[in-house]
Amino acid sequence: MTFQQSVKTCFRKYFTFSGRAPRSEYWWFMLFIILASIVLGVLDALVFGAGSITTTPDTVAVESDGPLASLFSLIVLIPTLSAGWRRMHDTGRSGFYLLYPLIVTIGISMAIAFFGGFGMFDDGTAGGLAAIILVPAMIVLAISPLLVLWWLTRRSQPGTNVYGPNPHEVQQ
Repeated sequence: MTFQQSVKTCFRKYFTFSGRAPRSEYWWFMLFIILASIVLGVLDALVFGAGSITTTPDTVAVESDGPLASLFSLIVLIPTLSAGWRRMHDTGRSGFYLLYPLIVTIGISMAIAFFGGFGMFDDGTAGGLAAIILVPAMIVLAISPLLVLWWLTRRSQPGTNVYGPNPHEVQQ
């Protein structure tokens, strides 16, 4: 699949989360998103100003006046998710595996809220219990995006799987 075919296919399948997407379709579309985001970011800086970075001893705030890159990100959010979802299907995995880092992040946030709500970070002994749970969870959080990236780079599952026929074997 070529660069143009990939971009056209991903936008044509805007809300299509079923089926399979070959590696070329997914990665050409990711390249398009990266390149377009860079170009639109530069256009934002040229047309709307570079924005500003404000630092204080406690915070760092970044403000951007350009809407182009942000609007583009909103426009490609759904096709990016659907292409990734179909790519996971192509490797024989459920599309939910794409959300693995998000699920881990939500779980850790809930654990921190739970432990903080009971004041376990204030007490040394109970804080140790929280650390025993949160340290491995943080390691899983660090590994999970890499795992998803690895899954997205795997070869297509040969033949037909539960998500449909192999895109390489189907005449288009």
